[in-house]
Amino acid sequence: MPRYWHILGQTLKFLLLALVLFYLADWGTFAVRLKRGTGLKNVTVEQYLSTPLKGQKIEYDYLGTAERSCSRAVFPQYVASQWIPPCWWLQRHNQAWQ
Repeated sequence: MPRYWHILGQTLKFLLLALVLFYLADWGTFAVRLKRGTGLKNVTVEQYLSTPLKGQKIEYDYLGTAERSCSRAVFPQYVASQWIPPCWWLQRHNQAWQ
């Protein structure tokens, strides 16, 4: 039984190390792109507002579209004092609710 725990522990260490190295490579690539001016991109996002009404009903209002910045990276990046989502995620989740 202890042999299985050892193999599981080694596997988890390897996966954690691989994840850290992948994040560092992604961050380095993003930093280079940011210095060249190609690290950020804009994606059009539809905005909606939900307003609670009497009788526990909710009214949904369409506010229009807006441009949001996204990072050309795999992971979210911290730029200008805010977290910027990756473009691949923001393009699939292009509706913002307030």
